Amino acid sequence: MARELNNIAIPVTDIDGAKAVYTALLGEPFSDTPYYIGYMADGVQIGLDPHGHRHGHTGPIAYWKTRDIAAEIETLTGAGAQVLDEPKDVGGGMLVAVLKDADGNFIGLAQT
Repeated sequence: MARELNNIAIPVTDIDGAKAVYTALLGEPFSDTPYYIGYMADGVQIGLDPHGHRHGHTGPIAYWKTRDIAAEIETLTGAGAQVLDEPKDVGGGMLVAVLKDADGNFIGLAQT
């Protein structure tokens, strides 16, 4: 069962404009690449994702830590969630997946 927030990914179309705003809000990013800009806020990673809209992500996604992403997906789909993005390795062995609830709200999972 996922109980700890890992990060919040925010889809952006203007990465430079978003970076200016979030740097003013959160300070300098710890990660600054063309595909992801990451900040820390009270132990939670806040990331700007310039590819999110391309994947159908229309708003921020909270990613929850899980030890077994496959089991978590099975539990959530059994409860009525639908898989939007199948698990994929995003680097360093971290697997992420995105599901949506009955109202279309996104649920992110992260297995580290």
